[in-house]
Amino acid sequence: KSAYHRPQTLSYRNGFALPRQPTVGIGQDPLRSEELAYNYTNELSSETVALYPHDASSHATWPEFIPAHVALDKKVLRFHGYFRQSVLQSPHETARVRPMVLYYYLEDDSACIMEPRVENSGLVQGKLVKRQRLPKNERGEPYHWKDLNLARDLAVFGVVYRIADCDAFTREFLESEGILVNDPEPTPVDPYTARRAPPQRSHVTPSDFDQQMQFLTLDGKVLRFYALWDNMDALYTETRSVIIQYYLADDTVEIRENHQANSGRDPFPVLMRRQRLPKTIREASEPFPSCVLEASSQEVQEYYSPKDFWVGGAMRLMGRSLRLYDCDGFTRSYYQSNYPEVEFKPPEPPKKEEAPPEREVPPYNGFGSLEDSLQNCLSLVPQPPRKDLKKMLENEHKVLRYIARLDSQNPDDEGRHFILSYFLASNMISIFERSVKNHGFIAGKFLKKTRVPKPGFQAADKPQFYSPADFAIGATVVVFSHRFVLTDADHYVLKYLESVSDQIPSHTLESLRNRLGVHPEQGEASNEPQEEEKGDYGVVEPSSHGQEPAE
Repeated sequence: KSAYHRPQTLSYRNGFALPRQPTVGIGQDPLRSEELAYNYTNELSSETVALYPHDASSHATWPEFIPAHVALDKKVLRFHGYFRQSVLQSPHETARVRPMVLYYYLEDDSACIMEPRVENSGLVQGKLVKRQRLPKNERGEPYHWKDLNLARDLAVFGVVYRIADCDAFTREFLESEGILVNDPEPTPVDPYTARRAPPQRSHVTPSDFDQQMQFLTLDGKVLRFYALWDNMDALYTETRSVIIQYYLADDTVEIRENHQANSGRDPFPVLMRRQRLPKTIREASEPFPSCVLEASSQEVQEYYSPKDFWVGGAMRLMGRSLRLYDCDGFTRSYYQSNYPEVEFKPPEPPKKEEAPPEREVPPYNGFGSLEDSLQNCLSLVPQPPRKDLKKMLENEHKVLRYIARLDSQNPDDEGRHFILSYFLASNMISIFERSVKNHGFIAGKFLKKTRVPKPGFQAADKPQFYSPADFAIGATVVVFSHRFVLTDADHYVLKYLESVSDQIPSHTLESLRNRLGVHPEQGEASNEPQEEEKGDYGVVEPSSHGQEPAE
């Protein structure tokens, strides 16, 4: 054969390229399809038709055709595996092993990948790849069940899944189709999950001593000893007082130091933290340097117990020499009931250094206020005296007003009228003189706000100042050698003093009620006019209501 050219299968019609079916094969050979059609026609023409319709050959049955979506409906291959997820910037792990389950649906060759959900895992779990035909290569060819087997990697969308095992139906199906199923392999352990897993319990033969019973019965019970620490290693040998506390609940010991005022030491509360003190170390651990050995229960042969502490004895704890000289009452009763053989020989208590004498405050010299002068004796740099802020806020703008006359031997002072104001917030007094026509005195401020001491005190004594309890109608108030007699008051004074009646004498309240015409059983002023003293004294205007006057 020398001709191997292919027939033309492309023609043009009206300027458009149209394909056409070839009529001959390569090298002008007849087409294979035409030979098959010719042979099939000959076979049909040579077949004989049965002459008898009830012949046995006419009852031959052909098997019923079943489509694939019906024959393979609900038949799913299930494979178990895992994939590795990289973990960045973690000192404990480089990758995590996450399990997965691959479901392959035989009816349409689709598959989906699921991850079992773990409660409170913090990961997005569940369906990783939805049901679809998984692409196998760049050409888009899908995975077939013939490509799936155990101990094989499956690359899907950039993630490599490792198939480790399958269920019994999947194994039986693959073997029935002539596929040799590989041996299953174990899923590696996730390092993060293994690190978070609780350790296995180690069962040890219990001892006769019940630590839980000891804690429940002795919790909160502490033995307290008073000891002296002979600090011989210091540059200047000294003896310091410490407190040793032995906790019976867990047999731990704590040492605290007694700090004295102005001792020059930092007030560290704990000299030795609470811990179990080893008494005897095993011989195998003795050569090891104790400065770097943290003694555990395996190195310690015996710990300190209550029988090792007794008053009057000396002991060495953690390299410190301690001498016990006393204990509290509970410790003494505990030893008498549990360790009667231990004898307490209390030595002489340490001599206490005599306390420095108390600082005496020099007497008041009369200059300035008492509080300001006292600050010069308390500190090198005087600080302003503290004020009672609560009293100032509660009594702000509250003023008690009285009318007073000047008790003087000078006849020119007759008829002078004054208003005495007592400020509750600061306990100060101010006096204002009212104008009287043709009297010859200039009205205005007679005394600015100041604290007025009572008469009869010396400069060396602590003065006593006037208070609302001293202001009764008819009482004499001495203000820096000026004598004032109280003749009247406004209604707010009586209202306020009745609110604090437990601090006010009864005769003061009675004098105010008689003057203002108010009786306790009536609760309001009577309509009968009150006799006034001679002279135009007047009364304070009722619109004031105890408010601070404007100066």
